[in-house]
Amino acid sequence: MKAVASSILSFLFLHRVSRLWRLDEKNSSRGVSSGVDSARSNVKLKSRWSHGSSSHGWLSLLGDLFGRESSVPRSRSSAVPHQVNAMSATKSTTEENGSRNVLKPMHSEQLREYGHRMVDFVADYYKTIESFPVLSQVQPGYLHNLLPDSAPDHPETLEQVLDDVKVKILPGVTHWQSPSFFAFYPSNSSVAGFLGDILSTGLGIVGFSWITSPAATELEIIVLDWLAKLLNLPEQFLSKGNGGGVIQGSASESVHVVMTAARDKLVVYSSDQTHSSLQKACQIAGIHPENCRVLKADSSTNYALHPELLQEAIDRDLEDGLIPFFLGANVGTTSSSAVDPLVSLGKIAKSNEMWFHVDAAYAGSACICPEYRQYIDGVETADSFNMNAHKWLLTNFDCSLLWVKDRSALTEAFSTNPEYLKNKASQANLVVDYKDWQIALSRRFRSLKLWMVLRLYGAETLKNYIRNHIKLAKIFEQLVSEDPNFEVITPRIFSLVCFRMILTDDDEKKCNDRNRELLEAVNSSGKLFIIHTALSGKIFLRFSIGAPLTEEKHVKEAWKVIQEKASYLLRK
Repeated sequence: MKAVASSILSFLFLHRVSRLWRLDEKNSSRGVSSGVDSARSNVKLKSRWSHGSSSHGWLSLLGDLFGRESSVPRSRSSAVPHQVNAMSATKSTTEENGSRNVLKPMHSEQLREYGHRMVDFVADYYKTIESFPVLSQVQPGYLHNLLPDSAPDHPETLEQVLDDVKVKILPGVTHWQSPSFFAFYPSNSSVAGFLGDILSTGLGIVGFSWITSPAATELEIIVLDWLAKLLNLPEQFLSKGNGGGVIQGSASESVHVVMTAARDKLVVYSSDQTHSSLQKACQIAGIHPENCRVLKADSSTNYALHPELLQEAIDRDLEDGLIPFFLGANVGTTSSSAVDPLVSLGKIAKSNEMWFHVDAAYAGSACICPEYRQYIDGVETADSFNMNAHKWLLTNFDCSLLWVKDRSALTEAFSTNPEYLKNKASQANLVVDYKDWQIALSRRFRSLKLWMVLRLYGAETLKNYIRNHIKLAKIFEQLVSEDPNFEVITPRIFSLVCFRMILTDDDEKKCNDRNRELLEAVNSSGKLFIIHTALSGKIFLRFSIGAPLTEEKHVKEAWKVIQEKASYLLRK
């Protein structure tokens, strides 16, 4: 056995050294360090060779030759092959249009396997962190020469991605956690903080209100009180009084929140279906509430903003000496997924020299599918466009994507350049400094999440993932339409179905009350969670499909619960 192992290892040793040599030559020709020191690797491997007589010894050496994946396996109840890609977590189904793979983006065993390997990767990084140059040594634009100019259409393996991280990403990283980093005030990492981030991401909570996850709100109140007491802050800052704490993204955001500037004559326009975040933005920016035009949308346009109504409001404001300066439009409103007419609105904004912003936070992801791209026709007239990859594109929260036509509009508003932030590349305008594109100074390496999603799934898989949710919404819509006790309120466009229970009489108040009762009964069952909204005085229920694990059986089971609770209420 030892003789066979010795022969195998002789071949593998030469193969590995040859591969490392070719890798260094390839990267040297590009002027980029691969981060691999062949001589050091050879010494390490030869040293391990001399101690590799035991089975564990040569298995460990295999690990050094081909990465952590080949080391002695962990004891685990179920083994998952190492050489798998994102599509391994799929199941084969047969439908009317034939056989296809259905994505299982949170496959528990794949998560277990990939998670172990990613933790190993990060742990190994910390073990060797002192071997890296603290300050990245690459030149501006280095990564453009190493990565393709478009996302892959089909899945790649985790091994491929991690290889690229080692060879292409790490050389461009300045190692903030290095013990020799003395530049800026620290950005500490810890095992506890790392585990907390894993848990937060794994739970996938979006805690914007108490009901969406009570523990998320209450724990934040408690821990901020703890820290206030550690700091011995006055009791007015504690939650038991009129004060309290809240976690913001950064200190920069906090100071913006508490300091606003008055802008007396500027006017903002949007429909009454626009997300409340626009109102909050006006408050932060110092726009007077009386200068926020919230224009009524109704069923005649499926609750989209009517261009004529906008033009009339602008004309009145101009006559009063006010200045129209911002128009917010929607592609997929929160209440009903309405889509504003971007082409017509864009023309009005341009003729009045207004900033035109398109909010496609939810539905923007669907527009990667060619058949849904039509819903952002007219985006070419916009000054800015936003969609949330963390909503429907399998990228863990937070990852909100913003594009602008003129970056100088952002940099002129947010740029600061104190002496301690100056450097040659920035001063020579060779690079983009995203600190000048946002409120905050500090920012996370969020692009890694989106990069891995695109690499491990590929564009075609993501498109089919979205199409599957829309197909499930069509199924639910059909179920509602077939029941005489219910009605669909607005036309379904994407994966949101708006519906309500109807009564035999025309008492709208009674109907609204009954739908509130239905909502309470359904949610109290614990079997599903839906919410309500209101349009034109009608209370109705929203059934939004988009969770990664949702399948047709879950949709039908939910509808069964809704019908059962409705039947009980109708018999009362």
